[in-house]
Amino acid sequence: MSYELRVKTMTEKIIIAGSGGQGIMLIGKILAQAAMMEGKFVTWLPAYGAEVRGGTAHCMVVISAEEIGSPYIDKADTLIIMNNPSLSKFKARLNQDGLLIVNSSLVSLSASAANIKKYPFTDIAIKLGNIKVANMAALGCYLRNKKTVALKNVLAVIKEMASKGKKDVLKINQQALQNLLVADV
Repeated sequence: MSYELRVKTMTEKIIIAGSGGQGIMLIGKILAQAAMMEGKFVTWLPAYGAEVRGGTAHCMVVISAEEIGSPYIDKADTLIIMNNPSLSKFKARLNQDGLLIVNSSLVSLSASAANIKKYPFTDIAIKLGNIKVANMAALGCYLRNKKTVALKNVLAVIKEMASKGKKDVLKINQQALQNLLVADV
């Protein structure tokens, strides 16, 4: 199959899951908006647990070169998992050759394979001085392993989303994002 044909039929299905308050929805929104900037078709489907902060949360993002029939994902190409309950809930929803990205700070996973990426996103965020940017470390890991959207567009979306008086938050989010793009952890 030629590269040109592959690009035209590219579809990436991503499930991002963790606890409310971990920035799960934000990862999905950033990916969706960056893909829209590139002229791709996108769906974003958020789902919150009974409690928002501390409860379960996940979202489904589909990015495609073609129109998308449904935002629901039965089998994902990529799972981004931020805690143990989310791994238990979604691991069976990963395609056989799909990519599993795991927050090893909070997730116990003894398995290892080429398609499993384990990084301590929470520990990275703590070292940067703000536990809330673990989600951006996870997004950086995703971008390192999948070239679904361009980094420049992701950075533009983050900058656009940051409120005017929050330059420090913008900077630390960018640091967390780029941490896993350039260095081995």
